[in-house]
Amino acid sequence: MEVAKTENVTRVYKTGKIETQALGGVSLAIDKGEFTALVGPSGSGKTTLLQLIGCLDQPTSGKVYINGKDVSTLNRNQRADVRRGTIGFVFQFFALIPTLTAYENIEMPLLLIGQNSRQRSERVKELLEWVDMTTYADHRPDQLSGGQQQRVAVARALATQPSLILADEPTANLDTPNGKQVMDTMTRLNQETGVTFVFATHDPRVIQYARRIITLRDGVIASNGAASAV
Repeated sequence: MEVAKTENVTRVYKTGKIETQALGGVSLAIDKGEFTALVGPSGSGKTTLLQLIGCLDQPTSGKVYINGKDVSTLNRNQRADVRRGTIGFVFQFFALIPTLTAYENIEMPLLLIGQNSRQRSERVKELLEWVDMTTYADHRPDQLSGGQQQRVAVARALATQPSLILADEPTANLDTPNGKQVMDTMTRLNQETGVTFVFATHDPRVIQYARRIITLRDGVIASNGAASAV
């Protein structure tokens, strides 16, 4: 089953009279349970593609589907509704709320969708165990290492049980041991829960975890296939 699909997607940015094409007609499908890397040099279009799949932006032309629904022409509020129930995000800079504890950061998406306190408590405790952060539940982000913060961010992304997790350079601000721990965590969660992961990266240490690699160059797909075949 396809979780996400793009059909001949383009994205052109305009600054005054200057146009810059970030994507030049990208078609791909992401199936349920994939653990896929979007790779390519800076400026290749991988982050732009991730933003379109994540309903953070709209294509200039072409179609984007999430769980079979065309989201290409949805307005800002409609796209937010799709994200809230379907997509989780892991960012390069963690994006945790600094005044909240690890527990509270993970709980926040559940508050936004109106879950009751018992449901929230059960889910947050489960997620803390999954990412091995139970001991640090009461710690604020400034009391955690970068790797620990990113594991909290992964747990937060999973809170509402989305069908798709999008991660943009998830290890870029981590040293090698912490980066490995985060990728090991994401891999295990993919295998245990079946949630689909798509991550953008140019780090060879991260790419080696992918089971499928989609390489972008100059806004188009240069190669697309199983990791061993790319």
